[in-house]
Amino acid sequence: MLRFLLLSLALLFTTSWTPAPALKLALLKYRGGGDWYANPTSLVNLTKFCNANLKTNMDPDYATVDVGSAELFNYPFLHMTGHGNVVFSDAEALNLRLYLMAGGFLHIDDNYGMDRYVRPAMKKVFPELEMVELPFEHEIYHQKFKFSNGLPKIHEHDGKPPRGYGLFWEGRLVVFYTHECDLGDGWEDPEVHRDPEEVRQKALQMGANLVQYVFGQ
Repeated sequence: MLRFLLLSLALLFTTSWTPAPALKLALLKYRGGGDWYANPTSLVNLTKFCNANLKTNMDPDYATVDVGSAELFNYPFLHMTGHGNVVFSDAEALNLRLYLMAGGFLHIDDNYGMDRYVRPAMKKVFPELEMVELPFEHEIYHQKFKFSNGLPKIHEHDGKPPRGYGLFWEGRLVVFYTHECDLGDGWEDPEVHRDPEEVRQKALQMGANLVQYVFGQ
């Protein structure tokens, strides 16, 4: 199984000589009218936070990649967000499926209003799999930063607790779906949502856990 060769380079500790960034995170572009571009500063800030706190060496200038593109396979970590509709063609669903089966990882962050669209879209990718809620004991909550009660609540919408769901392929977590949480909003520049710094730090810490979990597999 393809195991992205550059993954290990992302966790190089800085020394007196710092190599050029080996890889970057990627934002998934999809069709259907949903605003896949909703949080333009999120991945930049998450990357900078990871470089500072995990000693990764990633390029803050994230990539934007179409769900149906072969370039998908160049990026081990995909981030998907939005508020609205998500549509995958048969070819796009197959491309994403093959990417995830080959070792890739997708983080879906519901920016509010995405849930009823993204679930059937992902069912098209993995019709045989069901979203399962991850227990608070799962490794993804216990990387560098500890979240013993699961996902932090970044923005309030419907008075519901934040929940993290996963799709597992052959025992490996290939999709992590954050719902009623708004992690990506918490990664944005401080002036965008004016969240308390403590809340914003929790969002970035949880994001760093995702990166560390994926690159450590």
